[in-house]
Amino acid sequence: MSEAGALEAKISQQVIVAMKAHDGVRTTTLRLIKNALKNKAIEKREALTAAEEQQALATMIKQRRDSIDQFTKGNRPELAAAEAAEILVIEEFLPKALDEAALETLVAEAVAEVAAASGQKPTAKEMGAVMKAVQAKLQASGVRAEGRVVSELVKKVLAG
Repeated sequence: MSEAGALEAKISQQVIVAMKAHDGVRTTTLRLIKNALKNKAIEKREALTAAEEQQALATMIKQRRDSIDQFTKGNRPELAAAEAAEILVIEEFLPKALDEAALETLVAEAVAEVAAASGQKPTAKEMGAVMKAVQAKLQASGVRAEGRVVSELVKKVLAG
């Protein structure tokens, strides 16, 4: 069984467990994950790689965070809470997110690398190069961090 099939099989098993436990939110969210992965594979016309699966799940989390913002602005806390519950289920299938202290260390290393390559401390104009270095380090270490958080941290380091 391929690695892609392994995640799908794991999710299918989790759906059955959630249904038996009468956990409606979890069942619905797991089905959404399964459908999103299946649709992505159909769109690609071949099995997804592990990185593509993680990207699809990260996209689902980002969509839900955007929805939470909208629901909060629209004074609909019950809908925001439902989206937050879905995020918790989706995050179970992603690698552990990096904490802020470790992320700061990673950003500092990337800034040092870019500085060594160019011979001077990077400015806001080199933010793209620093972001690229940070993303490469994240992927190499097999952890994840939200792009918005990384971007804000890089801006802060380059400004300071």
